[in-house]
Amino acid sequence: MEGVMALPAAKRYSHFIKVAADQRKVWGLYSDGWALAETAVGQRVFPVWPAREYAELCARDHWSGYEAREIDLDTLFEILIPKLKESGTVPGIFPTPNEKGVTPDFSQLESDLRNELTKIE
Repeated sequence: MEGVMALPAAKRYSHFIKVAADQRKVWGLYSDGWALAETAVGQRVFPVWPAREYAELCARDHWSGYEAREIDLDTLFEILIPKLKESGTVPGIFPTPNEKGVTPDFSQLESDLRNELTKIE
């Protein structure tokens, strides 16, 4: 786990895509609403992780009291992505306690996940 956390953001993104597609779920942090972050220019970011343990490591500081919550890919594709796009929020893929995650647009994220799913099925 430490080795994966130490990977550069782009490699963590690749790991995220493979694990999320294989498990058919991602993880967010929740406490009376989903945890959000901001980019350097103030755009809202919805952080997600490939496994509960990674999300839990980030449930500290301003996310203290948040708990890891599973999001199946169908819910991500059909409900969350449309709502987040509408609100102008971008995905934050696999941030760590010390580093921000990759922020692809939702079209790229969905395309990468769907492509990986076709390799598995």
